[in-house]
Amino acid sequence: MRRNLSAILLLVLLLLALLGPGAFGLNDGAQAPPFSKPSWLDGAIASTIVLDAMANGNSNSATAPLAWEHSAPIRVSVSGRLESGEIRWATPSGDFMLANTPGEVDLDARDIPFKRSLGISPFDSAPNILFPTRGEYALSLTGTGEVTMRIEGGRWGLLGTDHRGRDIAALFVRGIRVSLIVGIAATFIATLLGLSFGLLSGYAGGLTDALIMRAVDVLLSIPTLPILMVVTGIWGKGLWNLVVILSVFSWMGTARTVRAMTLSLRDAPWVEGLRALGARRNYILFRHLVPEALPLLLANVALGVPGAILSEAGLAFLGLSDPRVPSWGRMLHEAHTFGAFTNGAWWMILPPGLGICLICLIFMDIGRKLEERADPRLAQAARSGALKEAEV
Repeated sequence: MRRNLSAILLLVLLLLALLGPGAFGLNDGAQAPPFSKPSWLDGAIASTIVLDAMANGNSNSATAPLAWEHSAPIRVSVSGRLESGEIRWATPSGDFMLANTPGEVDLDARDIPFKRSLGISPFDSAPNILFPTRGEYALSLTGTGEVTMRIEGGRWGLLGTDHRGRDIAALFVRGIRVSLIVGIAATFIATLLGLSFGLLSGYAGGLTDALIMRAVDVLLSIPTLPILMVVTGIWGKGLWNLVVILSVFSWMGTARTVRAMTLSLRDAPWVEGLRALGARRNYILFRHLVPEALPLLLANVALGVPGAILSEAGLAFLGLSDPRVPSWGRMLHEAHTFGAFTNGAWWMILPPGLGICLICLIFMDIGRKLEERADPRLAQAARSGALKEAEV
């Protein structure tokens, strides 16, 4: 079970990415006050509550009671349709008439006309007037119509909300998809490039080998992050633009590894035998040398995904990603930019940070296991280390 933990966690993340937040009742639209705490934190603060009252021809009145045990909420809004009668709000200290004009009802406690209808100053807080103390409250509709009162407290959802009132849990689930797309796609393209150039360089040799390896040396000597920043700023901030940029600057290590393997096999007796039988170069490369490189390439892919994910997160944190794509790096960027640290909104910082760490550790563990299978000496060294630890 412990050996398969990384694979199980990866399958869970893939399932979350495929299903999306909608499958779990999550919605990243603006629904709650900004910087709302998670619903399981600080029970003294109210969560978002919705009261509904509907009266028709069979019933000329409807009442929605509420036992309030918290301080005043952050926002209060009333919406619906009144065909006849009036809408009232009963508090322990008195009643308020909210609406008595037939038609659509759209009231917000932040609006000045609504405050004046309550008889308070435009500078006063309407929620403090509507919820003066703890006790029994009731939304009543006398007549015909339907009305909904939305009472927004300081708690929301599993992981709270960000500066725009979006559900952090929904953004986190969407970030899984972006991280997996960027990490796997960029690494896959980089692996194909590295495999192609490595095979060509190692098998052809001569001038071709020298030119490719000098290009690899030049690209490896260039600091990656500044180049990525410049290219992203010039080319654009699209998701697939970022994938292509990351893959173009990530294939050099794979090319060197494949070249070394090709050089060791190029003059092997069985390869010489294939040449003597008239086998073409492409046949030898793709039918025999590529299968030899596959175990090593699988390990390189798994170990390369964390680097691509961290690069995307770094660029997104610097504001060089598409603002329409809710990645984990973008979440950290917005948390830093819009005052999550100063507001103490740690729930905006920890989920994306821990998500990046978790997914990188998962792929590194899978890559290490694949590397041990590709190289029996590494597996033997790992078993020897485990035996020594058990003896200690």
